[in-house]
Amino acid sequence: MSTRIQLEKELKKQGNKRQALAYLRFFKTGRGEYGEGDKFLGLKVPKQKVLAKKYQTLSLPEIEKLLQSKIHEHRLTALFILRHQFEKAAKEKNEIVQKKIIAIYLKHAAQWVNNWDLVDSSAHYLLGAYLWNKPRKILYTLAKSKNLWERRIAIMSTFCFIKKDDFVDALGIAEILLKDQHDLIQKAVGWMLREVGKCDHQKEVVFLKKYYLTMPRTMLRYAVEKFSKSEKSLYLLGKN
Repeated sequence: MSTRIQLEKELKKQGNKRQALAYLRFFKTGRGEYGEGDKFLGLKVPKQKVLAKKYQTLSLPEIEKLLQSKIHEHRLTALFILRHQFEKAAKEKNEIVQKKIIAIYLKHAAQWVNNWDLVDSSAHYLLGAYLWNKPRKILYTLAKSKNLWERRIAIMSTFCFIKKDDFVDALGIAEILLKDQHDLIQKAVGWMLREVGKCDHQKEVVFLKKYYLTMPRTMLRYAVEKFSKSEKSLYLLGKN
């Protein structure tokens, strides 16, 4: 029995049918919804992280197979394992392994990193971290993708930069996604603008003053969430 199969058996064993049904609703798996057709075992994230750590030496080909599963928890656990291996490779300054991991991630992003939790648990830990000291053109390409998940990966990857007080790409990609019609992109952009503001309030204010009248209300609401009541009202009332 392969190590991957053993991991899949452990994931199944720890599943919960009632929780799985709840996830079907929570992750919008109905017909026409963004998570349509996704399947769940019903494992909460902490349990998946424990198993990801246990199986963190799983080979890259086996991780890739796990990532291509129709089961949501298989994909998320695969991403947690990739995070373990990427962090190890980064500490060891193993550029070859880092590059292989990112290649796998980008290859499967559109089809298999296909829900908001999968993106948010991986983008800034993998692609963002990889691009910290490299050119970031790929993020602008992803931001212009027709694929919802690639666009969310683009903006969420910048969280890594924001944490290091580098806001250029977060604001640049937010500008590209300013008129995006999807709720999940509007929320993600608003979230990253909020994070910029937590580090440098004035940087966010300058951006908002330029765009708040034309950005979607959901995006704006997320962006000003941490503002004072009076400052928040200036933007939200002005939007009406």
